[in-house]
Amino acid sequence: MVSMRALCLVTVKAAKLDKVLLNLKKKRKAIREIMPVTGRADIIVVLQGTIDDINYSVFEFKKIKEIVSTETLIEVEVNMGW
Repeated sequence: MVSMRALCLVTVKAAKLDKVLLNLKKKRKAIREIMPVTGRADIIVVLQGTIDDINYSVFEFKKIKEIVSTETLIEVEVNMGW
């Protein structure tokens, strides 16, 4: 299987950031880094693994009741001809 990287932008309920951060740090084998951020998302999670590993992790995120939404950006290879 091919290893891929992805960013998951996570939005959480008000005043629940710490709880979600603790929950994300507990498990999830595809997680490489967790970053609280400012902007439209509250947390960015860097994921690495097979597409199945990434999909599984994102589905697991959706089980955390304090998470309002997720948006996953999967890295693609682009040949620009340079």
